[in-house]
Amino acid sequence: MHTDIPPPEHPAQQFDLRHHGDVEVGGGLIDFAVNVRTGTPPDWLADRLRASLSGLAAYPDPTPARRAVARRHGRAAAEVLLTAGAAEAFVLLARVLTPHRAVVVHPQFTEPEAALRAAGHDVERVVLGADFTLDPAAVPQDADLVVIGNPTNPTSVLHPAAAVARLARPGRTVVVDEAFMDCVPGEPESLAGRLPPGVVVIRSLTKTWGLAGLRAGYILAEPRLIAELAGAQPLWAVSTPALVAIEECSAPAAVAEADAWAAEMSAERDRLAAELAGRGLYVVPQARASFLCVRVPDGLGIRALLRQRGYAVRRGDTFPGLGTDWLRIAVRDRTANDDLLKVLGDLGI
Repeated sequence: MHTDIPPPEHPAQQFDLRHHGDVEVGGGLIDFAVNVRTGTPPDWLADRLRASLSGLAAYPDPTPARRAVARRHGRAAAEVLLTAGAAEAFVLLARVLTPHRAVVVHPQFTEPEAALRAAGHDVERVVLGADFTLDPAAVPQDADLVVIGNPTNPTSVLHPAAAVARLARPGRTVVVDEAFMDCVPGEPESLAGRLPPGVVVIRSLTKTWGLAGLRAGYILAEPRLIAELAGAQPLWAVSTPALVAIEECSAPAAVAEADAWAAEMSAERDRLAAELAGRGLYVVPQARASFLCVRVPDGLGIRALLRQRGYAVRRGDTFPGLGTDWLRIAVRDRTANDDLLKVLGDLGI
């Protein structure tokens, strides 16, 4: 079994921070590259989105959705800003914050670093070591902006809330990307309901509800920062259908539905992880999101062979801290996962 972790990249090593899973799919390929739940949005949500089209003549009013998010997390409405997906949240933070030493904890989703660099900020990378678990002491003491994912894309590692909270200190902003937190039944490590001073939480509806094309997300932070971010946001940035989706998916029944799916998905993910590990592959342990991070000898070559057989998986070499032997594999239903395992077996894996 391959249990060794590659060393951090050379400082001069370049990564395509704008490469995302959506460019891996298409052409009839079976999608194991994009971390969006299949079979979504559910019918009840699609019906509500269609009904919202009758109100497109009016300018969107974010108030009901903002209140729904606040209720969902036990926060005040003044601590909520609705955004056109998590991507807009990263851009707003990059435009409003003025860090002297910005640190991004890798491997993780690359868009936060890309947004910071596009806004003219220098970015320092802290690359996690074995099993990609967070050591708060690895972050420089004088970093005044720290960005971390939880659970982390692409590693699927869920950091303890207490460890993430230890990153917070006076004069520092800690941005926690919780786009995949609703993959974790009960969300025990979420900081959304706790929100320690200086902590910013970003959430997305994309993954669980299949709304990548709608662009729906939000920021949770202290009211002063929310007001500054709102001032940098264009008017009516979130569309009426997206507001309807945010409100509906924040309702107790929807949260319960997502939690039930998370429990079902988690069991299948663990089965798939065990199957891959049983073939001698290194699977990042304790995966908690809707994907697995797997070290495969000649990963790029295996990815190309899978594409020839009609399957798309996400390359790992565009993530700082990973390399060409890493792949990210989305978790699908049992039948689809077994089909992928069979193809991998045909390739000698």
